[in-house]
Amino acid sequence: MTLRSTSRDRHGRGPRSAVTGPLLPIVYNRIEQFFTIAMQTMQYLQSVWPNDLKDVRVDVLSNPPQGSPTDLIPRWGIDRAQNRITLYRIPITRMVKLHRDDELHRQMIIESSVFHAVAEYLGREPWELGAGEHDSRP
Repeated sequence: MTLRSTSRDRHGRGPRSAVTGPLLPIVYNRIEQFFTIAMQTMQYLQSVWPNDLKDVRVDVLSNPPQGSPTDLIPRWGIDRAQNRITLYRIPITRMVKLHRDDELHRQMIIESSVFHAVAEYLGREPWELGAGEHDSRP
């Protein structure tokens, strides 16, 4: 039994190039787009609220654990004891009726969910999280 190489180096010709070629942008799938948008939004919020969010860990799971206390399917979970926010990708991306089903509106629903999750974690309203809304009171 032989192990197959995972480097895609066939017949000594070197590794294969991207399917899109060198002149086209790399294609991202929806999962990668979700991670990118969610993490960029979280980085923005951490830059606005550095003291409140410096130790917060953000995890992404496909679905929430079964057996939620209500009939509603949560889009995120908060664990203040462990400084953790968990985003549930499938409920965020598929269980929301979009005004228009395009890339911009899909991005906006992910960003909105991150804002709502962070607002819940901080005990604030989502519209209080913007850079212009931050006050320096203790």
